Amino acid sequence: MKQSFTSNHLVRYLYSEVTVSERLGLEEALTRDFGLFEEYSELKAAYRALPKVTFSPSKQSLQRVLEYSSERAALERSH
Repeated sequence: MKQSFTSNHLVRYLYSEVTVSERLGLEEALTRDFGLFEEYSELKAAYRALPKVTFSPSKQSLQRVLEYSSERAALERSH
């Protein structure tokens, strides 16, 4: 049975969020379906063009989260 792959499958493949069987099926389909390969190539180029952003919370934000976590843990232990 031939499986149809969507743009969603291709995006998930780019981000390594597919199962092993999906990955194998997609890789085989990409070798056989030029239209699918073309779409994948365009998505891959767009993915590579995205800025690589990392986020780092402020020390104050981390401290607030840790304090909240400690308070919640203390409440859980007291009940």
